[in-house]
Amino acid sequence: MEFDFKSYHLRGIHATTEAEKRSINQELKDLYDSLTVEEKRIFNLELQKFLATEMGRLSSDYEAIKNQIPQA
Repeated sequence: MEFDFKSYHLRGIHATTEAEKRSINQELKDLYDSLTVEEKRIFNLELQKFLATEMGRLSSDYEAIKNQIPQA
């Protein structure tokens, strides 16, 4: 089983209102609530992997940008 966290992530980023963001979060919570215990375990592992990957990517992007800014 593979969950598409990126689609939820991108939808959340591009949501134009707080209500839309809450709706997306609720959709993800409802999905989680519908899972079996084993599916929840897999969901949590995949979510941790997704978050670690995204944080690593953001950190790399930050470092690349930071290194391009001249030091005063």
